[in-house]
Amino acid sequence: MLRRRRPRGGYRRTVPSDPQPDSERDQPRRVDNPLAGEDAGPHGAARGNLRAYLRRQATDGVHRRRALKFAADALLAAAAFALAFQLRFLDSPGGIPDRYWTMLAGTVAFVALGKAIVFSVLGLNQKWWRYFQLPDLWPVVRAAAVASGLLVAVFTLAKPYAYNLPRSVVGFDFLLTIGLLGGARLARRMIAERPDRATRRRRARGVLVVGAGSGGQMVVRELRLNPNLGARAVGFVDDDPHKRGMHAVGVKVLGSTDEIGEILDRQAPDEVVIAIPSAPGVLRARVVAACRQRDITVRTLPTVFELLRGGVQLTRQLREVRVEDVLGRDPVVMELERVGAYLEDKIVMVTGAGGSVGAELCRQIARVRPKLLVLLDHAEDNLFQIDREMLEEWHFTRVEAVLADCKEGERMLEVMQRFKPDVVFHAAAYKHVSLMEANPLEAVRNNAIATRVTAGMAAVAGAERFVLISTDKAVNPRTVMGASKAMAEWIVEANGHHHHDTRFICVRFGNVLGSSGSVVPIFRGQIAKGGPVTVTDPQMTRYFMTIPEAVQLVIQSGDLGASSGEVFVLEMGEPVRILDLARNMIHLAGYEPDVDVAIEFIGARPGEKIHEELFNLDEHAHPTSAERIVRAVRAQPLDPDWVERSIERLETLVAAGDEAGLAERVVEVVTERISDSMATPAESPASGSDAPR
Repeated sequence: MLRRRRPRGGYRRTVPSDPQPDSERDQPRRVDNPLAGEDAGPHGAARGNLRAYLRRQATDGVHRRRALKFAADALLAAAAFALAFQLRFLDSPGGIPDRYWTMLAGTVAFVALGKAIVFSVLGLNQKWWRYFQLPDLWPVVRAAAVASGLLVAVFTLAKPYAYNLPRSVVGFDFLLTIGLLGGARLARRMIAERPDRATRRRRARGVLVVGAGSGGQMVVRELRLNPNLGARAVGFVDDDPHKRGMHAVGVKVLGSTDEIGEILDRQAPDEVVIAIPSAPGVLRARVVAACRQRDITVRTLPTVFELLRGGVQLTRQLREVRVEDVLGRDPVVMELERVGAYLEDKIVMVTGAGGSVGAELCRQIARVRPKLLVLLDHAEDNLFQIDREMLEEWHFTRVEAVLADCKEGERMLEVMQRFKPDVVFHAAAYKHVSLMEANPLEAVRNNAIATRVTAGMAAVAGAERFVLISTDKAVNPRTVMGASKAMAEWIVEANGHHHHDTRFICVRFGNVLGSSGSVVPIFRGQIAKGGPVTVTDPQMTRYFMTIPEAVQLVIQSGDLGASSGEVFVLEMGEPVRILDLARNMIHLAGYEPDVDVAIEFIGARPGEKIHEELFNLDEHAHPTSAERIVRAVRAQPLDPDWVERSIERLETLVAAGDEAGLAERVVEVVTERISDSMATPAESPASGSDAPR
């Protein structure tokens, strides 16, 4: 955009459009506006500035709305004052006596103006009338009380009339002021939420809301406040028997989820919204099954974890029901700020920070505001992504991204001594079974030896806690990947005996949904291509948990127990049959299993178990103070010297690149450990002690 330059000399030259005669130019300027002549003096300039200020205020939208609210409150106050006199003398034969008519006529304007000023000073004009709610009534009551108190004080102290203001008039005026001010604001909201004519003319989609609590009521309000969504609530479904037949935000509770089929047939909604963020999977599955039979779209509010990360508009957060929602397991809900309080103002390091579990660890640890969060990963792109996410999405700036490999002792010692972390979460690991079977050297090097290096360097640097993320595949392992993770557990337990200033902890759990390479995204991709969906064995089962749930329990586990070398196991509910998981995912995608999308059985891979386990033969579950976390107590603790000798021999074979020798030695170590487990079976939980004997 080009600017017009002023002529040199610092002033703007004016050229008349029509040349004037010299005689007219010499004449003194005539002033048509009498006020314009006054503007020449200082007082006139001040008045001109005041007029300009008032014009600006009048054209400003915010001040214009506040002025309208001020005027409306003044009119309502005047009406309340006048009605108070009418009610006071309603039973009088002649109506309001003349002397009180004189009082009313002489004071109503001053009372209205004074009350409006009080309302403005107390902030009533700063609230939007269209969003008026019950909690907003208290400021109205407070403002009315203050105004009534000032009214009594003026009439008592100033005594503008020889007779006093009737006390009943003051009481009626107070109540009427509250009623008129609150009623006007409520009416404004009702008008704002009323569908416009265009919305009423077009057919709105009927939405049945499951859950009449705060989440469901928010959904209904959003539907009313956003007519462009083209949807209306036709009813609630809620399992609380006390809500049956009641109305919430103008919508009736039609019944419970046990009657969902009948309600769907009777109401015939176009869509169902599950508005219970903490709803158990059984309830979600029941609703989804009923809607699937009737070809009705189902959407759900995000989970508690997604709500904490979500945006502003609730209806935009509604998403399609996913398989994670219908696994039949109650979700994990806890206060992260409470269970993760031990991380506050601490230096926390997360290895494998760019992976699925590591990245979620970083997100949740950032919520408890550590002194410094060190992100360590050897994959440059993954590390870059989580580092940017911490800064741009979480606005957490106390972050250091470190590109390093946990297998390199010198580099890890340098990093540990530089940052001196208080807590280390070791999530770096290889996890794909088939790849590790084909690359056993890397499996042992990255999962076992890297754990030994990282744990040792953390202890040397003076870390208070070291938490290993383990897996159920480490239990009675039959694959190289499982054996390497079992060795990692042994290493951490052995370090607990060697380094007494650092608490070493293992957290063991099953599969996490949504991680890279897990069965859910694989099935999803196969369904998108039209199938077939490949299942290894019709009887195969696995334990499942969402990544945010597992990570919260991992963080809580880091603060449990008192001794070092303990193994904590997450309770993951009942195992899920993979065939049922595949069928559910095909149904949720809108297809029919074995009709639209085929299911193909390909057989279990070498070493793959039909049913995963969470405890070794010589372990038993001992409860902890935390729900969903148990302690795996061994009947006899590991010999740390045996662990050290075994890992050193494996490390020598890895360094020599002897793949055949490594595989043979891994089998020997695992066989020896399983034999020891079978020789010392675990005691029953009733007779077991709180710590290993």
